[in-house]
Amino acid sequence: MAPPFPLLILLLLVAGAGAGAAAPSNAHACSSAEANTYAFCDASLPFPVRARALVSLLTLDEKIAQLSNTAAGVPRLGVPPYEWWSESLHGLADNGPGINFSSGPVAAATIFPQVILSAAAFNRSLWRAVAEAVAVEARAMHNAGQAGLTYWAPNINVFRDPRWGRGQETPGEDPAMIAAYSVEYVKGFQGEYGDGREGRMMLSACCKHYIAYDLEKWGKFARYTFNAEVNAQDFEDTYEPPFKSCIQEGRASCLMCSYNQVNGVPACARKDLLQKIRDEWGFKGYIVSDCDAVAIIHENQTYTSSGEDSVAIVLKAGMDVNCGSFLIRHTKSAIEKGKIQEEDINHALYNLFSVQLRLGLFEKTSENQWFTRLGPSNVCTKEHRELAAEAVKQGTVLLKNDNSFLPLKRSEVSHIAIIGAAANDAYIMGGDYTGVPCDPITFLKGMQAFVPQTTVAGGCKNVSCDSTDGFGEAIEVAKRADIVVVIAGLNLTQETEDLDRVTLLLPGKQQDLVNIIAGVTKKPIVLVITGGGPVDVSFAKQDPRIASVLWIGYPGEVGGQVLPEILFGEYNPGGKLTMTWYPESFTAVPMTDMNMRADPSRGYPGRTYRFYTGDVVYGFGHGLSYTKYSYNFLQGPNRISLSQSPVPGLISRKPAYTRRDGLDYVQVEDIASCESLVFSVHISVTNEGAMDGSHAVLLFTRSKLRVPGFPLKQLVGFERVYTAAGRSTNVEIKVDPCKHMSAANTEGRRVLLLGSHHVMVGDEVHEFVIEA
Repeated sequence: MAPPFPLLILLLLVAGAGAGAAAPSNAHACSSAEANTYAFCDASLPFPVRARALVSLLTLDEKIAQLSNTAAGVPRLGVPPYEWWSESLHGLADNGPGINFSSGPVAAATIFPQVILSAAAFNRSLWRAVAEAVAVEARAMHNAGQAGLTYWAPNINVFRDPRWGRGQETPGEDPAMIAAYSVEYVKGFQGEYGDGREGRMMLSACCKHYIAYDLEKWGKFARYTFNAEVNAQDFEDTYEPPFKSCIQEGRASCLMCSYNQVNGVPACARKDLLQKIRDEWGFKGYIVSDCDAVAIIHENQTYTSSGEDSVAIVLKAGMDVNCGSFLIRHTKSAIEKGKIQEEDINHALYNLFSVQLRLGLFEKTSENQWFTRLGPSNVCTKEHRELAAEAVKQGTVLLKNDNSFLPLKRSEVSHIAIIGAAANDAYIMGGDYTGVPCDPITFLKGMQAFVPQTTVAGGCKNVSCDSTDGFGEAIEVAKRADIVVVIAGLNLTQETEDLDRVTLLLPGKQQDLVNIIAGVTKKPIVLVITGGGPVDVSFAKQDPRIASVLWIGYPGEVGGQVLPEILFGEYNPGGKLTMTWYPESFTAVPMTDMNMRADPSRGYPGRTYRFYTGDVVYGFGHGLSYTKYSYNFLQGPNRISLSQSPVPGLISRKPAYTRRDGLDYVQVEDIASCESLVFSVHISVTNEGAMDGSHAVLLFTRSKLRVPGFPLKQLVGFERVYTAAGRSTNVEIKVDPCKHMSAANTEGRRVLLLGSHHVMVGDEVHEFVIEA
């Protein structure tokens, strides 16, 4: 969203080891003697009453001045200016004006791994712990006058296409898994204080970008003008679920509408969708545009004939505040021309002030809340650094490990070489939306702590690797070493906001470098892949000279420390890919095609593991370990009967749920009590190897019938499980058939198939029947 221009202990137990510029401020209203006369300062009144009272005191010009992310103050009421835009995707970032590292006692903040890497841990407690740690640092910076209280994260768009430059910011491609991540992030970041949806918050989190936003710049298409054509089926069971969970379960206090159009209408002007989240999902918060999105509706998309029309269409749709100055400049004119009424502004301000009240901005004192006492000593702490390291360890994915080449033995490695442009580059570690790190450790520095005789050669001048000029030096360095680690992959010159990839291959001549180095070393090499998007490393998968392939994403400031810990077996990797790794041939698929389902009639292979019918390099959920795990179903249902659900008259229909093709199904909306259908699957996880470890246990289901348009399989549950060598661990995974086993029909209605289903973990399959 740039403009066009005590937790660690719990984690280890679970995982096994405008006018008036608004600078960042911790100023509070209601601190003067006059404040006693204002109802909005009366803490004994409910928040809605106080919000309406404040709106009623403002003049029209004062109201309009609140409609920008840089909201003006109201000096006569003691209301300070406020900056709504701060960023906290995987640590505090200064992309927006709400965070200031340059003046004040806090000069840096902990940079956790990029989201796509933390997500690969499949560990809810880890996700919650990271969000809570980022929140502590955010609140501490606010108390120091260097940050706001409203943050525009998490990014929960589905990673639909492997070329998307911002896919790195998301948890991956599976809607159910993204939904689970969003809930943990929002609850951890906002805190849970008071009475549910309208209670007090430590901070405000924002679900973004609503909706069907997953293209930056590809060919002649750009995110600012792209029209995402989405059918009802895909909208219901792919694009919308993460946002629904983020609002309903996570109780997020903010939603950001995206730049793109959805079926011909700008997302921020979709009244049907923006009202749905309030009326049907119970949203209590504010809706913000992506930055300059309102201006783009008129100036770039030419959807409206004037700036006033753009103001009118977004305010009437339900958007509350504009990131940018467009509403500041055009709202007064829109009123004068009769495009909107003052009441339209009042609705927006009510939502904005309600959130500020919940955050304590209009309290005389809030010292009774523990987080108001946080300060600089709570930023860049040892505990947060350890948590960041744990996130890297749990998320890193071992893609290949021929003949158990890894882990390395320190006693057998006296000289190690690291080859690659990223080997000694701290900048590459963070990925998109990265702030100022506390103490970044490069891969070279981290390796030197393990093997003092560590040599390095870039091979390529940079990640783009457009020249072979450095190959000779890299070859000589590699020849002398006992073990060679090649760092290859992506950085923000290849994938980022406003930049999609056009190829899935390693950039430039990186693949040539890997092959040349693999041909001169004493032993097979280790290939480490950086970046968020999938890479076609088929060559490495098939080459015996490349013994091991490890994906470490964008590991944050401690990535250099963690890599040797994994390579030398101090930590046993157990992450799983949250994104399908496609072959280069997938780039023939237009990035603009929003359809998820395969269509053989036009040679369209579909998208994501749920619907993709083509070849893969590595599949969703792939991830190895230094040990071997086996699974056994201990308990699971043999039969689920809908007649046990209190649905009067449902079963008596003749014929029940039968279509012309004979397929039996139930529409989820016809099931009165989905809660009564929830079942548990008990699984025994056995560690058959010699090394302790934690790993992600993923549970999938599929219908025994292969029904066109229904997922090939889908994730229905997951747990991170620690199992000691030679021991077994039992795990329970609950499955909600209505939520996780259903899919949308062509009309966009969720349908639960009757008949035989398989539930699967690893190679184990358990069959059960859903019957009417």
